[in-house]
Amino acid sequence: MKNRTKNYPLYETTVFKDFRVMTENVADKYPNKVAYSFKENPHKPEVTKKTFAETRRYIVAMGTGLVDFGVREKHIAIVGEASYNWVTAYYATMSIGAVTVPIDKELPAEDIKSIIESAECDFVIYSSVIDNKMKTVRDELSISPKFICMSKKTELDDVDMLSDIVLRGEKLVDDGDNSYYDYDLDPDKLASIVFTSGTTGKGKGVMLTQTNIVSDMTQGMYNFNITPKTLCVLPPHHTFGSTVNFVGHYAQGAEVYISNGLKYILNELKEQQPTHLILVPLFVETFYKRIWATAEKQGKDKMLRTMIKASNGMRKVGIDLRKKLFASVTAAFGGKLEMIICGGAALNQDIIDTFEGIGIVILNGYGITECAPLISCNRNEYRKKGSVGVPIIGEKVKIANPDENGEGEICVKGPNVMMGYYKNPEATAAAFDEEGYFKTGDFGKLDEEGWIYITGRLKNLIILSNGKNVYPEEIETEISRIYGVNEVVVYEGLNKDGSSKDCIVAEIYPDFDGLKEHGITDVQKYFKDGVNEINKRSAPYKKVQIVKIRNEEFEKNTSKKIVRFKINRIVE
Repeated sequence: MKNRTKNYPLYETTVFKDFRVMTENVADKYPNKVAYSFKENPHKPEVTKKTFAETRRYIVAMGTGLVDFGVREKHIAIVGEASYNWVTAYYATMSIGAVTVPIDKELPAEDIKSIIESAECDFVIYSSVIDNKMKTVRDELSISPKFICMSKKTELDDVDMLSDIVLRGEKLVDDGDNSYYDYDLDPDKLASIVFTSGTTGKGKGVMLTQTNIVSDMTQGMYNFNITPKTLCVLPPHHTFGSTVNFVGHYAQGAEVYISNGLKYILNELKEQQPTHLILVPLFVETFYKRIWATAEKQGKDKMLRTMIKASNGMRKVGIDLRKKLFASVTAAFGGKLEMIICGGAALNQDIIDTFEGIGIVILNGYGITECAPLISCNRNEYRKKGSVGVPIIGEKVKIANPDENGEGEICVKGPNVMMGYYKNPEATAAAFDEEGYFKTGDFGKLDEEGWIYITGRLKNLIILSNGKNVYPEEIETEISRIYGVNEVVVYEGLNKDGSSKDCIVAEIYPDFDGLKEHGITDVQKYFKDGVNEINKRSAPYKKVQIVKIRNEEFEKNTSKKIVRFKINRIVE
């Protein structure tokens, strides 16, 4: 893989103005190519494959049936696991001018109910996987939306089946009904309300237009080149999954294999042999740990490090033997994996370097739901260590109130930036500056070429009594390099009355089994010593005073981010 300069040309992409045009374009261009593949039963070898032409017919039938059902221009919640019906329901409802409200199926029934009410949903498409939860939701709702089950059967009474709606739509189309097409979509109208996952409190409803979502991919895809096949493991309600996987890939004619869930991923990678993946850092970190744990178990970890170092040296003189040298390692990912596009949170550069060392390029990116979500990404053949990449085409990025190091709040402006927060004008006004830039809440800087570097989240900022600012993510990155750290969160310690203790705490969830295998029995002392080594090379105000060991992993939202506001910060 070459490493180019700023003269690296843009890739070709597909331009389209809305979801309906997208599905038409790709079906015309690649009618017989596989669009989606999946297993009806994860325990059987048979894989169902749907071409772009088949998928278009299904979407048109579903859309026509939904128009007949009264869905056009209504708010419709979609709740369930990633599936062919989830994806096509998303495409169909957007293509007929409805407003989609993707909801995380892992949320408690009370939260799902609250979102359906807040977004004023007229319809709910749900999966029978959450039948019990949806029964509770329906019983407690203060409004009365119509329920549609996207599965083959459901235990709920008095609901409509999506399959029946599709059959009705097919008959209508055959009889000459053209209602799916006879409607002018306004790409700048409200098209989707996506509720943020809320790592620091209650989420808000982000209002996105089709222009926001579509431009994010048409403008984003100029910057990087996807490969022919990916494996979708991200939750469908999350914009990183829905926009990048379901819009960006579909528009480009790539095949998406829909995973059956976390416990099947390792087998699916070997069976399906994806050429690239779209992941959040937790997955990448898990794969990284698995690589080294396997190497250690086989007594080959030192040899692997030596081979990576030797291979890196050969690559500097134009000799690239990674495919042969590390075939046994990459076989765990199917053997054809070339690239991972990663976003959603910070990723340790050591992990990026290790994957590149064995022949898998990681393109670290940056996004936020309010920007539909992609803001920037490293490029296939042009990457900068520590950076989350160059902004997508048409995106303006500025640093508000930069300090002496050029660091300040990252603010963005572009066609992918949201309309605002649903029925929350105060939060909307607070989210934009006087020039119309969206304030991301992330602190960082730009280099001379406009590449973005993130320091941390403003909401996580620790302000000490001496006025010094400490970004916990910076310290967490260093501590995560200590062997045996599964997870770490750095925060300001509090007294019992909730007042500041004016000290920095590092709370660590260790890999107890790994430490035991290495003969480490005094876990507290081991990590205290490791943190003290980091303190020696840190500025005085960034030194960690207290190291806490926890026995269970931190609570996370379904985007796999640690829910920081739920951590008990009181220290003795």
